[in-house]
Amino acid sequence: MIDVTHQINAVRRQVGKREFKAGEARVVVVSQTYGAPLNDVWDACTNPERIPRWFLPVEGELRPGGRYQLQGNAGGTVERCDPPKSFFATWEFGGEVSWIELRLTPQGEDATRFELEHIAHVDDTKWAEFGPGAVGVGWDMALVGLSLHLATGEQVDSPAAMAWFSSEEGRRFVTASSEAWGAANVAGGEDESRARESARRTTAAYTGTE
Repeated sequence: MIDVTHQINAVRRQVGKREFKAGEARVVVVSQTYGAPLNDVWDACTNPERIPRWFLPVEGELRPGGRYQLQGNAGGTVERCDPPKSFFATWEFGGEVSWIELRLTPQGEDATRFELEHIAHVDDTKWAEFGPGAVGVGWDMALVGLSLHLATGEQVDSPAAMAWFSSEEGRRFVTASSEAWGAANVAGGEDESRARESARRTTAAYTGTE
């Protein structure tokens, strides 16, 4: 479906901490540059008719103050929007609230840098178990869909994509993503052995292996 090594290397991953709202929060950032103009990438990320072509069906009002719900996944409230450059929204899932901010930056006329920041208040025990890969691998998987959609303009075949992620090649992608997030975790200040163990547990959780 996609060149695993190329996609893993095309994505930049960052992990850190900062003060946010109620206290110190963990910050996970994923970014990739696409060979598509700014307005096209913005439309792919905000048009409710287009988002399902690479991610998930979405319902609600995608405007400041509006509520959204991704099918079978997170929902939330759009808190800020500055088209075609950025939006900021809550990310509510499993009874917990975190926040996402999408930032798009033109790289000339025909390329755009996509950068998504996920901010969450995570206790040390939960962070130690999975680290940034808990959400990072999921975002890596989403960027596979966005990469395919922007490259072809076509809708990603969801059943085929799910089957691919369950294949040997897909599991190799998930493992490489987990390891890359482990490396980003170390770069962000985590102990290397703890980061490696968190990455191993993340791989097992996503692939159903031990």
